[in-house]
Amino acid sequence: MRTDFGIHMRGGVITERDADFCTIRIRAPAGVYSVEQLRGIATIAKKYSTGAVHCTTRQTLEIPHVNPAQLKKIEKALAKNETPVGSEKDEIVNIIACPGIERCKFANIDTIGLAKKIDHQLFGKEMPVKMRIALSGCPNACTSPMLNEIGVIGRVRPLRTPGLCTGCGSCVQFCKEKAIVIRNGISELKDEKCVECGVCVQSCHFDLLKAEHRHYLITVGGRRGRHPKIGRQLLTVETEEQVLFAIQKIVDWVYRRAWSGRLLSEQLDEINFEKFRQDIEKQIAAGVTNPVKKSSP
Repeated sequence: MRTDFGIHMRGGVITERDADFCTIRIRAPAGVYSVEQLRGIATIAKKYSTGAVHCTTRQTLEIPHVNPAQLKKIEKALAKNETPVGSEKDEIVNIIACPGIERCKFANIDTIGLAKKIDHQLFGKEMPVKMRIALSGCPNACTSPMLNEIGVIGRVRPLRTPGLCTGCGSCVQFCKEKAIVIRNGISELKDEKCVECGVCVQSCHFDLLKAEHRHYLITVGGRRGRHPKIGRQLLTVETEEQVLFAIQKIVDWVYRRAWSGRLLSEQLDEINFEKFRQDIEKQIAAGVTNPVKKSSP
């Protein structure tokens, strides 16, 4: 359970270069605000700061140049606006997501809906290391999920309807990986090149390509910064319930085993990532997906 030391010690309160001022980072699950919430943030920024608002790389907004003496008033105003103070310290910070199937023609999963579920369960949980979670609807990876401590990518495996392909070559033209060739008037998939983005499925004018295997790829231990590192593949799962279960297991594993003062990517081997991967694969295969309990913010 998170210990509440008051607004002055919250992770969303960031001391500025001029230590007489601080910046307030605002929580924004999946980077979504309503129009009314945006108006409220604008009003608060104008009343308690310079009127400027800064967009962050984690799809949140920040109110800069705040007098610390006003923090309690701002906290109350933001809570009333349903845009509470966010997080930044060693905890689970704002969960980010691309537009997903709601708007993006390349997406394979509902990223925004899933990100909100993860946020509801885990946002703000104190951890030994900072935990960033990013969701991308397809392997285009617009949110850089593999450069986060936990990444989720929506993928599909294409299935060709045998005997009906006309060999028109549309899927070949749209495949950026050059994973499809036309041989003897029939399209063939080169498995070793396919990244399972699903673009070829959408490109088929005759609807002869189907999404055979829609799934979620989960990665662990990525990082940005001065020494970026790609996260390791943990496993693929079929349902949102399994994603939530897997992420909860990752969080519990990191909470119990990771060391403070070091990035997660630097200690995966020390905390037995491979054994954890094998254990969670067995649990998923056995259908063990216990309901996830909401963590205290």
